[in-house]
Amino acid sequence: MSFDLDAGLAARRAAGLYRQRQVAHSPQMPARRFDEGGRLTFCSNDYLGLANHPALVEALAESARRWGVGAGASHLLAGHTAAHHALEDELAAAVGRPRALLFSTGYMANVGVLTALLDRQATAFSDALNHASIIDGLRQSRAQVRVYGHAEVGALAAQIEASAGKRLIVTDGVFSMDGDIAPLPALARLAARTGAWLMVDDAHGFGVLGPEGAGSVAQAGLGVDDVPVLMGTLGKALGCFGAFVAGSEALIETLIQHARSYIYTTAMPPALAEAAREALRLMRAESWRRDKLAALIRRFRAGAAALGLPLLESTTPIQPLIAGSAARALAWSAQLERCGILVPAVRPPTVPDGTARLRIVLSAAHEAADVDRLLDALGALAQSA
Repeated sequence: MSFDLDAGLAARRAAGLYRQRQVAHSPQMPARRFDEGGRLTFCSNDYLGLANHPALVEALAESARRWGVGAGASHLLAGHTAAHHALEDELAAAVGRPRALLFSTGYMANVGVLTALLDRQATAFSDALNHASIIDGLRQSRAQVRVYGHAEVGALAAQIEASAGKRLIVTDGVFSMDGDIAPLPALARLAARTGAWLMVDDAHGFGVLGPEGAGSVAQAGLGVDDVPVLMGTLGKALGCFGAFVAGSEALIETLIQHARSYIYTTAMPPALAEAAREALRLMRAESWRRDKLAALIRRFRAGAAALGLPLLESTTPIQPLIAGSAARALAWSAQLERCGILVPAVRPPTVPDGTARLRIVLSAAHEAADVDRLLDALGALAQSA
């Protein structure tokens, strides 16, 4: 039987689920140039506005002159440089953990951790709205997987108490499509009571929440004993590329020995590690970025409430506007594009059926006038709905 790819693509188009890329012709910033012209964008995870910061650009350029471009090898061969090592030390300090380990992407970090720690004798408990990288990592781990209702700690407790052996609770810190924060204190108490470990993917909390941007785990007042496994990314609030896992000395050494997505891939370019070090310094020192971002979130939510827009509850930069059907989400996105605003539609299978949406994302690089322009366009959209 042959692969009928054309039929599959046609069916996807007919269902309103076909994905298309936007080709940008300018750096990451709120106002960008695309093939179709200029757009004010509300779809980037550059939460602190660092992706195009002059200090990062200079750090990258200067470091490329020192280190060249590619790392040339995996970390365990000849690719691990002093730049990588310094970044790991500084990331560990930023999140209050003994050690940190760099991965090339957040996806690789989650897959690497879950396949290194879990086996057929282990049971993993995963929030229903966890990121796809967690879902895929759990599949590859061959562990028994129990999915609990989103943020339903009571249901999770019943599942854990009915299990035995090695047990790992894994959750996003900030959920990437809904923008809400996991009930981390309750999860940590449950883990401590049952002897389970807790892993938090803080890709969307690191840099945005907590003291000096240390993330959702730090904001909840939890340490390494409460959350033994912490993952964060460098490509969102830090505006760079890559990811890290932070925890105990034993955890990091275990990952070095067993995490295949760490062992069998080329290390990130050392110049990018140096740029991330500069981003980390700015993240910790310039709290005004988080203050401005929080003010923009409040402004947007107040304006959306006045318009009666169906936003999900979120205090983070991720502000989902629920459309319901894929067709309606696409129509809303197209109407915003006609106003010169880019907010792509997010549709199943990225989100559950019936919850297609506009995933509106705010950045410290936006200004109040940008938010007001978006609200004006959404107001016109609401009137035509």
